[in-house]
Parts: sequence; C-alpha cells; structure tokens
Amino acid sequence: MLAVNNIEVIYDDVILVLKGLSLTVEEGKIVALLGANGAGKTTTLKAVSGLLKVENGEVTDGTIEFMGERIDNKAPEEIVSRGIFQVMEGRCVFENLTVHENLVAATRTLKSRKEIQARYDMVFHYFPHLKSLRGRLAGYLSGGEQQMLVISRAMMARTRLMLLDEPSLGLSPLLVSEIFSILKRLNQEQKMTILLVEQNAHLALSIAEHGYVMENGKIVLDDVVDKLRENEDIKMFYLGLTEVGTKRSYRDTKFYKRRKRWLA
Repeated sequence: MLAVNNIEVIYDDVILVLKGLSLTVEEGKIVALLGANGAGKTTTLKAVSGLLKVENGEVTDGTIEFMGERIDNKAPEEIVSRGIFQVMEGRCVFENLTVHENLVAATRTLKSRKEIQARYDMVFHYFPHLKSLRGRLAGYLSGGEQQMLVISRAMMARTRLMLLDEPSLGLSPLLVSEIFSILKRLNQEQKMTILLVEQNAHLALSIAEHGYVMENGKIVLDDVVDKLRENEDIKMFYLGLTEVGTKRSYRDTKFYKRRKRWLA
C-alpha cells in the first residue's frame, strides 16, 4: 500500500532530518515505527501526509508511493482525498467546535448523506462514549476523550491508511489499553491499515505485525514483531530488559549509539 523509497527531507532548505529512509506498509497491516525523541518519526509521517509543507519542509530526494502512485510533495488535501489521514501527536482537536462539528469537518471526502451516516454509526459503534458527548465543546473533553475523537475523525474521512502519532501520550494506562484494543479491532474488523509511531515499544509491538527502528533519520533495524521482541538490542533499549529479564536504567546504556549491530 505504502512504499517510502530512500527519501531525504530538509527543513528551511538547510536542516537535513531524514537521510535515505525507506519503509513499506502492506495493506491491512499495522506497522510500528519506533525510535527515541528526535529520530525523525513524526517527520516521516508528515512526509507521507504532505504536512511538511506547513513547516517549510520538503522531500528533496527519493519517492513516496501510495497504491503504486507517487504522492511525495503533493498537497495535503490531495493526499487526504486518496485515503491517507494523519492523527497528530497531542490530539489537536478543534477546541471551539463540538464533538459533532469536529466529526463533520472530516467528511469533505464523502459523497452522500447515506455514507456520512454510515460513518457516524461506525464511529459510535467503536466509541459509544462519544455519542453522549456530541454537543460538548471538544476543548472541554478529557485527554482520553480527545484521543478517541481524533481517531474517530480519521474514521469519518474514509481513511485507508491511518498515520497515528503517539496515541498513548499523556493518557492513563487504562485508557491506553482501551484505545489500543480498539485500534486492533479496527484493523481486524474494518481492515484499517495503520502506520503507528509510538515510544512505548511494549504497546506498539503488542498490536503491530512488523516494526521499524529509527535512529538519527535512518532505519537501522526492521523485522516481524516476534523477532523484534527477542532481539537483544530491542529488549535492552526499548523494552528495558537485560538478558536475564531484569530492569535496566536507560542511563546505563550510553554505549547504545556506538553499537555497531544496528548498522550491521
């Protein structure tokens, strides 16, 4: 479905952020993109969604293909119309609009009232709590309710590929578990394809089928999640476990970036 081929991304004509990054997302799959802060994960999503233009960024080399057609550096509205929707980090609801109005804002790609109603029904099937909040201003929702709303907004847009950026950020463990369970159901029941950026590797690998690890603007490791869970570097640096299963402080792993196995 998605093929990112050796792309470079530059901000303000001078800051090189992505340095020959490649990844693929198969239709109907959940793919996790892991990495520390500043690795370039969000920039990767914005390169796909076209939102780089808003921040004076540009794909200067390589290609991005969706369903076999190039989309690199196309306008965000055109990319949305093709079925790609980015759910931003930090939830980004329209605070002064109601829940209902936030959902309506995502229906420009829908062609009939019947289709809009079908999307509403689907949203409230997966997020029944939002139905009772339809008339409430989105700015007064809790963090968990806002996260449900932005995912629902993506569902309203007839999304084929959801780009999901840090959905667990700032939420309680109980809410995170509920939201990730719903994401897994959307993938299984609605065949929703998801590219998931998430610092919580436990969560990401619990629902994904394939994972990529980023460092400094590059992919340094990728594999199916079962093998990633058993990878000693992943255990130590992302799951916080040593070879014997004991917790280890991240500050004890300062040699991390100097290890050669990432690039082997």
